[in-house]
Amino acid sequence: MRYIFYINPVAGKGNAQEEIINSVKSYFADKSEEVKIHITTAIGDAQADAKREAETGDSIRMFACGGEGTVFEVLNGITGHSNVELGVIPCGSANDFLKFFKSRDNFMNIAEQIDGETMEMDLIKAGDKYCLNGCSVGMDAVVARDMALFKNWPLVSGSFAYTLAIVKTFLGKLGITADISVDGEAPQRKNCLFAVIANAPYYGGGYKGAPEAVPYDNKLDFTLVDKISKLKILKFLGVYKKGEHKKLDCCTLKNCTSMEFTSDKPIPVNLDGEIIETTNMKFELVKNAVKFVIPKGIANNLLTKV
Repeated sequence: MRYIFYINPVAGKGNAQEEIINSVKSYFADKSEEVKIHITTAIGDAQADAKREAETGDSIRMFACGGEGTVFEVLNGITGHSNVELGVIPCGSANDFLKFFKSRDNFMNIAEQIDGETMEMDLIKAGDKYCLNGCSVGMDAVVARDMALFKNWPLVSGSFAYTLAIVKTFLGKLGITADISVDGEAPQRKNCLFAVIANAPYYGGGYKGAPEAVPYDNKLDFTLVDKISKLKILKFLGVYKKGEHKKLDCCTLKNCTSMEFTSDKPIPVNLDGEIIETTNMKFELVKNAVKFVIPKGIANNLLTKV
């Protein structure tokens, strides 16, 4: 087994990277295993290198050390290569996927990561990209786009950056109009605030948009939020953040294996925090698509796979 650590030097304001590098070097100082530390230098760097390494056919455990963007790149470099395992060491502003496991400390522990077990996780195929956590269109995607403007501000956390982005978005026109189809059903024209297709519960710095999502249950969780007045949005977001929106009349939640939208003009789409604009995209479940590293300290406490 080889070990590769992809470290984004600017993720999360660069506060944890030196600690991770020192921990990796210390752990492997008296070990015989081959280890590589790759400091990313540009967008796409981690994906390109991860793809090259995966194509060697070697057994490799790769760690994305950063935020959602770093995980997204490494994941898209290795998807389809069964010889590679994916681990995440969180030093981004949010790392929302890991909130499912309710333990950040274990994921920061190099020894527990190396000694950890792997579990097959589902993925979302979005066009020609793959996502581990979740995707959205509409207001959510606009907020995710604008969050990048705030998360590099001093003393601004991931959740606060998301709140600031909500305020900015709130001042403009809200919602989208799109034809949305779930599981291949006939498309329905929807005027909505946003639509989410999720593999795990949390996104946006801690919003529990898909409260019942489990990333290894071979299902995706779809959430649709109808347009509501601006006067009601702030109260709604408080409920939404806690994941208590299931019974609200403006919300539709269901399990599915695919969702597709078509719009008359390009709209923002959030792919695990990466933002594009398009008039059409299909999101599809890919079952058991990545071997995800569960640190030793929490592997025994994880729910039995369903």
